Amino acid sequence: MWLLQLLGVVAMLAVMASSGPSPSPGPSPTVPPPDKASIFADLSATELRAVRTFLLSRPELGLSPSRGEPLAKNTLFLVELLPPKKRAALRYLDQGGPRPRRQARAVVFFGGQAEPNVTEFAVGPLPRPSSYRPLRFKGGRAVPFASRPMTQLEYELLHGVLAQALEPLDRLLRDSTGFWYNNCSRRCLTFSDIAPRGLAPGERRSWLVLQRFVEGFFLHPVGLEVLVDHGDPDPERWAVRRLWYNGRYFSSPRELAESYERGTLAVARLPEPPARQLFSSYEPRGHFATGTPTDVHGAKVCEPQGRRYRLRGNLLEYGGWSLAFRLRSSAGLQLFDVRFDGERVAYEVSVQEAIAFYGGHTPAAMQTKYMDAGWGMGSVTYELARGVDCPETATYVDAHHLYDADGPVRFPHAICVFELPTGVPLRRHFDSDFQGGFHFYAGLEGHALVLRTTSTVYNYDYIWDFLLYPNGVMEAKVHATGFIHATFYTPQGRRYGSRVHSHLLGNLHTHLVHYKVDLDIAGTGNSFETMDVRFENISNPWSPGARPQVGGGCHSQGSLGRGGRWVWGSAPRSRGLGLILPPPPCRYHLAVTRHHENEPSSSSIYAQNDPWEPLVSFEGFLRNDEAIEDQDLVAWVTVGFLHVPHAEDVPNTATPGNAVGFFLRPFNFFDEDPSVASRGPVIVRPLDPPAFTRLDIQRWTPTSPGPCVNPEPFAYNGTYRHV
Repeated sequence: MWLLQLLGVVAMLAVMASSGPSPSPGPSPTVPPPDKASIFADLSATELRAVRTFLLSRPELGLSPSRGEPLAKNTLFLVELLPPKKRAALRYLDQGGPRPRRQARAVVFFGGQAEPNVTEFAVGPLPRPSSYRPLRFKGGRAVPFASRPMTQLEYELLHGVLAQALEPLDRLLRDSTGFWYNNCSRRCLTFSDIAPRGLAPGERRSWLVLQRFVEGFFLHPVGLEVLVDHGDPDPERWAVRRLWYNGRYFSSPRELAESYERGTLAVARLPEPPARQLFSSYEPRGHFATGTPTDVHGAKVCEPQGRRYRLRGNLLEYGGWSLAFRLRSSAGLQLFDVRFDGERVAYEVSVQEAIAFYGGHTPAAMQTKYMDAGWGMGSVTYELARGVDCPETATYVDAHHLYDADGPVRFPHAICVFELPTGVPLRRHFDSDFQGGFHFYAGLEGHALVLRTTSTVYNYDYIWDFLLYPNGVMEAKVHATGFIHATFYTPQGRRYGSRVHSHLLGNLHTHLVHYKVDLDIAGTGNSFETMDVRFENISNPWSPGARPQVGGGCHSQGSLGRGGRWVWGSAPRSRGLGLILPPPPCRYHLAVTRHHENEPSSSSIYAQNDPWEPLVSFEGFLRNDEAIEDQDLVAWVTVGFLHVPHAEDVPNTATPGNAVGFFLRPFNFFDEDPSVASRGPVIVRPLDPPAFTRLDIQRWTPTSPGPCVNPEPFAYNGTYRHV
């Protein structure tokens, strides 16, 4: 049996084998070799290039390069691995079946036809593709063209429309901000766009927040927000529909300009930003009161006798753990075939979606409901800085993405793997003799192996971690950092957040992150039960009349629940945000459903721009009227937190206090704590009590850890380019 435990939540879900007692892992299971794990490996640059070349060679598709006009053309937007079906993968991994055919998922925007649409294809076999076939969403629905993610070309065209529209406002912007939009050189304005892009299916209307383009421009709105309708395939028909400036709405740029010229406009005049130590920058400023040094290096991670993990391709091994991993361009980290001591624990554990719902007084703030899979949160995995994002000792892995690009793009050091001293013992005990001495001391140093990547989705940076502990516990965790999504301060906005700087409102928002956890405990036939602790008054058998309150575990066997599934709790929601969306996949803390091959994920890259009629309806997963006992079960987990921004979020939100996740823990699965196999304990026993002058110290590692300093200086590149 294994427990799924949410951070900070007492209630737990136990998933267990459906036949007989929990097994004791024996020596027979083995870790699959790297060539077997490679069925889950991301596509190489060569494979990505081969898929693109093949599809562009098909005359019936009529594909053009992504870059360059016109917008109304057929383009290849995304190529990534199409994972094998679970049944086929298990036949290969466990039963000696045929190796699943390696295929790619290709997303094509058919914008150059009378009825534009988006179509997904399975392309293969790799590495030399020769055929393709359409992929269908559950229910057979087509992908509306308006639901497609934004592209670099569409942003460039938006910039052109905005530049033309803002010409009448050039004087207002120069006078009030010292920056402008056209021919601006080093004093430029930029914009951030808001989603969803409208209020109903088929719309593509985006509110754009104007900001001064300085370091940390997300914290420099100028008080102007512009609504652009860009739904037509012809950019010549795009138009500005509304404007908001410092609390007032206007129907056109000319109306706003005339109000300024007449002197009837309440102008928001911004101070000149300093050349150095800008409040939105990382430049040091001020001093700590204690005077303790900060201009020298702090503590570092070291590997005194070398690495204790093994990375072969996409197969990662550490202690009892082994797993295959990949980094999807669409949604991020995905683990497959997770095993402990050769026994499979989970077939898949993966990130599905990250959502942020905002509230505010400005139109952009009240409209903001970010669903980050729609922004390619797995493709914005920029270089991890050695010694900052990951320890100097980490192993780094490059990623290759073909996302809105005319070829594969290499993202160096996109993933890191490292062993982390937790700073707290995994377990320890001091056995006192209560007379000033002891019988023994024993302890095992705490370590975890960390698999990490980051997603920089415009202003926010998500740090995605999977941690493997020697006692069979896995932790999934995400830290939120980066710049807050902020809007221009008005007195009316105080209801929706905090004034974090002179002209800046930090908007109240809720972060919700959704995970898929496909547990396979001793096979695919699993059941589950919940366990709560309840207190009850009982009659004391050894002291009549006394009624002590005793806590006991209350086990509840899983049943059909609501319509053939089990759901628990409602995820945290922002109050007063005026949510306009249907229930997203993050509605529940936890939901358990049967595994279906046509339900591989709970969201999609199209949900952001069409949240009203989502192609992947997670509620549809829950309406299946099926038994969920002794079945192949999937747990869908939501974690999140309410973020009330404050001045200390400047310049960036800090990671302490802004992390959420869950644990997978063995529960009567092993005969004892499996970390007893570690050779890291220290045992101290006195040889001559009560004198305690001679001690027997037992260690199974070298007496001294040795030197622990990496002499290499810090280096960083930061580029990601076509390969």
